[in-house]
Amino acid sequence: MSVTGAVQLCRSITRMLRAARYYPMQPAMRRILIVLALAILLLPAGHKNKPQLLHPGMLPVAARAVALNAGDPAMRRVGRLDYIAGWELTSRNPNFGGISSLLVEPAGQILGLSDAGILMGFHVGPGEARRRPFIAPLPVRPQDKEKPWWAWDSESMTHDPATDRYWVGFELQQMICRYSSGFARVEACRTWPEIEAWPKTGSIESLARLPDGRFIAIAEMGMTADGHHDTLLFSGDPADPDTPSPIHLRYTPPQGYRPTDAVALDERRLLVLNRRLTLQELFTGVIAIVELPERLEPGTRLRAQPLARLAPPLLADNFEGLAVTREGGETMIWVVSDDNHEFFQRTLLLKFALRQ
Repeated sequence: MSVTGAVQLCRSITRMLRAARYYPMQPAMRRILIVLALAILLLPAGHKNKPQLLHPGMLPVAARAVALNAGDPAMRRVGRLDYIAGWELTSRNPNFGGISSLLVEPAGQILGLSDAGILMGFHVGPGEARRRPFIAPLPVRPQDKEKPWWAWDSESMTHDPATDRYWVGFELQQMICRYSSGFARVEACRTWPEIEAWPKTGSIESLARLPDGRFIAIAEMGMTADGHHDTLLFSGDPADPDTPSPIHLRYTPPQGYRPTDAVALDERRLLVLNRRLTLQELFTGVIAIVELPERLEPGTRLRAQPLARLAPPLLADNFEGLAVTREGGETMIWVVSDDNHEFFQRTLLLKFALRQ
């Protein structure tokens, strides 16, 4: 089948699946359509699906408010989370989307990083934006300028507010890089044999900086011998050449799920975003919390305790980015979905309050 024919078929399937929400359809036919849609979702995405950024510049972003449950717009609670707000984000800029990691300021200033090494800054919610919306590629080292833009596959990001430095984990390159304030330049990059042992297409999806300066990296598909997700604890900056080798921990996600992002809630608690793709529900997500023991020793098991599950009829998509803010004494949890630059997926940005 030609590319044009495949696109037309996918559009037809999508229209029929959307119509099935409102009109009766035989279960067998609905299942066939879901199988076809799932097959399309699982096809290896060509590099053309991730548009190359030609010029940095302004980024127009439209944010349309969405209900947590379209069938029950008054619904505000899921698990231990209260739904504060949510938006479907769109832009005329073809490079917008594909957001895989997220940083948020309490006033609604958003910094997203796509899996093609593209930074996107914009504002959502009430109040005025503190900075102009922008889109720009990550800076690269001189020795990396010849690498194709799609090969970077930036999947994770974390930040130190004290120094205003940033760290980014690159899945295909299996490398962690540190950036100066404002992402002005690359300061250092380092690969680790422990990360190179993970599958390239399922390696460093999650990277979190703890308040004491340690870092945690969780493999999406790199598994331990006993079936847990291999997790690395770095005693210091993972991009620094003097940082010693990390110790191995074990992360246990909710059954059937894989970790896609993580962020430190405080010194002893880690939030982890988990994703699953099934025939029945397509993409679903679980926001979980991990209680960190006082001493993290080799082999320590990190068990996910679910806070909320995002699945139909609630908003559900390919959730990959997670962030935390503090507002008026409350803890806010933000999640964003990666639309893979596909017309049948969405960029959703959701904001929840954590009930203690």
